[in-house]
Order: sequence, then structure tokens, then C-alpha cells
Amino acid sequence: MAHLNLDKLLEADVADKPYTFTVVPGFLSPDSVRAINETYPNIEKGGSYPLDSLEANMVIKEVIDELDGPQFQKAIEQKFAVDLNDRPKMYSLRGYTRSKDGRIHTDSKDKIITVLLYLNENWNQEGGRLRILNSGTDVDDYVTEVPPDNGTLLVFKRSDNSWHGHHPFEGQRRSLQMNWMTSEGSKGWHRVRHKISAAVKKLTKTG
Repeated sequence: MAHLNLDKLLEADVADKPYTFTVVPGFLSPDSVRAINETYPNIEKGGSYPLDSLEANMVIKEVIDELDGPQFQKAIEQKFAVDLNDRPKMYSLRGYTRSKDGRIHTDSKDKIITVLLYLNENWNQEGGRLRILNSGTDVDDYVTEVPPDNGTLLVFKRSDNSWHGHHPFEGQRRSLQMNWMTSEGSKGWHRVRHKISAAVKKLTKTG
């Protein structure tokens, strides 16, 4: 079963203000989102998690395999006019958002492209909706708000003004983040940090 709708990505508009980004609703089909959630790891605390602990039958692994493929990379290179050849990739999962999460930030300088894939179904909360911001000072000064649901894809090119954040929310909020990194060294630093986190927050299958 193919999960990614690359045609939707290729057809999507890319904005260049306040920085370069695109939003692709329905990048995953409802069937894919449903299947992912049926086997998603039971993450009950905040923070990012590495993929080492995922079990073989978890559908999110199939999605990661497709994101890791050449077709997705080629589509991102085409849309963002960037060469990602030989750039290392980093993945992390989230399943629970804390009230302190979502503070305005730009992402670290060792990230080239940030990919966020939202895995919740029918997000009805006011908080937790990521906003593309005009500045680093006001979460209500935004150009686009992205509900974290129904297989929506958000991709942006990291820059010194790639400000984003959301109003507070605490509870289950599932997403997959992928980054193309500047070097293996920067990727390794993130992996060490996430493995330390995972040592005390082991992933288990839902149910």
C-alpha cells in the first residue's frame, strides 16, 4: 500500500513569504491515517523519540520508508530549488504535547529542510495548530495556520526568520518529523539527545 500522495505535493503552491513553505492537506489518505493510528506507539510523555524502538508491524514504518525514498527527495528538491544529494536525514516521532511546547522558534541552523507530517484525526482543539509566523514575538501574527490532522504535510526551508509556533495544548498530538541536515555530525548530535530521552521513555505498541 502506497501512503504518500506525491502528485498532491508536486501540485501544491510554494509560498515565499515570510519564508519558503508549502502545506499539503491530505498528503496521506484517510485509510493511511487510520492504519497508522491503529498501530502507533503509545507515547504518553512529551519530547521527540527516535525510531529504534518501533515494532515491525507499525504502519508508520512504511510511511518512513516512502519518505526515505528517492521520489520524495526529488519532489522536495524540485519544489524548494535545493540540492539534497548526500545530505543526511533525521527522523523523530511525537505523540504527546506539553503545555510548554509550541513556543516560537526557527529550528536549529543544522537543519536545511523541515518536514512535518500530521497523524491525528479531525483536530478540534484551539491549541496545537502550527502557525507560520511573521516574526519571533507574536504567535497571533501569522500567515497560515496548520491543523495537525488528517495526513497534512508541512514543509519549510529553515532560515533565520522561519518562525513558527502554536498556542498551548497538552495531550495526545501525533506527528512525524523529518529533517535534511547539514552534516552527519549534526545528525549524530540529535540522535544522541533523542536516545537519552528514549532510554527512560520506551515506546510500546498502542493497546
